[in-house]
Amino acid sequence: MKILLVHNYYQLPGGEDAVFDHDRKILEQGGHEVLTYCRSNNELSEMSLAQRMLSLDSFISSGQTKREIAELLRRHKPDLVHVYNTFTMITPAVFDACRQAGVPTVLAVQNYRLLCPTATLFREGKICNECQEHGLWNSVKHACYRESRFTTAAMALSLETYRRRGTWNTHVDAYIVPSQFVKQKLTETSIPKAKVFLRPNFLSSDPKPRKSPGSYALFVGRLSQEKGLCTLLNAWKLARVDMPLRIVGDGPLRPSIESQIAASGLNNVVLSGWLDRSAVHRAIQQAQFLIFPSEWYEPFGLTIVEAFACGVPVIGSRLGAVQELIDDNRTGLLFSASNAEDLAKKINWAFTHPEELRAMGHAARQKYEQQYSAEVNYARLLSIYSHLLERNAPNTATL
Repeated sequence: MKILLVHNYYQLPGGEDAVFDHDRKILEQGGHEVLTYCRSNNELSEMSLAQRMLSLDSFISSGQTKREIAELLRRHKPDLVHVYNTFTMITPAVFDACRQAGVPTVLAVQNYRLLCPTATLFREGKICNECQEHGLWNSVKHACYRESRFTTAAMALSLETYRRRGTWNTHVDAYIVPSQFVKQKLTETSIPKAKVFLRPNFLSSDPKPRKSPGSYALFVGRLSQEKGLCTLLNAWKLARVDMPLRIVGDGPLRPSIESQIAASGLNNVVLSGWLDRSAVHRAIQQAQFLIFPSEWYEPFGLTIVEAFACGVPVIGSRLGAVQELIDDNRTGLLFSASNAEDLAKKINWAFTHPEELRAMGHAARQKYEQQYSAEVNYARLLSIYSHLLERNAPNTATL
């Protein structure tokens, strides 16, 4: 099979980049011919403010993308096109080019970009559904995207433009979502349920289970408001456990987190900064448990799967897809999101029940092997591709 993978990299690495890289790897290992078309939001840093404002039309519908994709389709004739992120340089213009060429398309949905200009359904520290309930222009009123009404308006205009064109209903042949929660949110719109396929994210290589119970609690992720770091630190102060908390990651909230650690006298909390994936896996393997305190609707939570692969149980918030991934009291523990007292109780329980925690780690590893390994998800991906190609094959039956 010949497949064109399309992806727009963010300026900072994220989970969507990992999903793209994992899929490319397993498809190439499976013997398929994989073509790629990639752009990066680093292109924006090369533009002046005036150039960005003048390029609004390209932001909504990139002529460059459409021309380059059309040429790739003409020259290489792939069987299908699998699109990951189109924000901001590629734009949904990729689907126009594929439609005109008659090539079926798959869109991987890893966030809420089709519903919300910020892609998070999260505003001012809380879950927000205003754009779903009252229209996209509510986001402009609140300057949701980067606290700018201009850029928020550009995002809302782009989304509204492609809705009115019917792109999401007619130009995208199939959607792949990582969780039932995302599927539910997506099908609350006018997108037909028959087009939406569930396929969890996975790891392209196995980091292997840990060899010892671990010596600290661990957080891995972006240091931003929706990740629940403030709740975690408040819970850690309440828990008063005799073990370190290691925080791996970086982001805009780091200065605030450093201040909160100092003000609270949390001498056993260590900020490790950003690490590459192999170093992250080593950090997980040395942890007693991982804490995932997210306060937004996480579409998936790849860090949880990484912990499971390492045989490490997870304490996570009962919200979004997190509650699908963690089997409460079997592969980890669930707590009420944003509730520091409840999280502190779960931390204390985990610290004082090492044998039960070790059994949870074994169950977590089993769940990884059954649901989130490369082998299992390669088969799932090929099944979706085959279904799409069969559905879009020309009817050659004679009358």
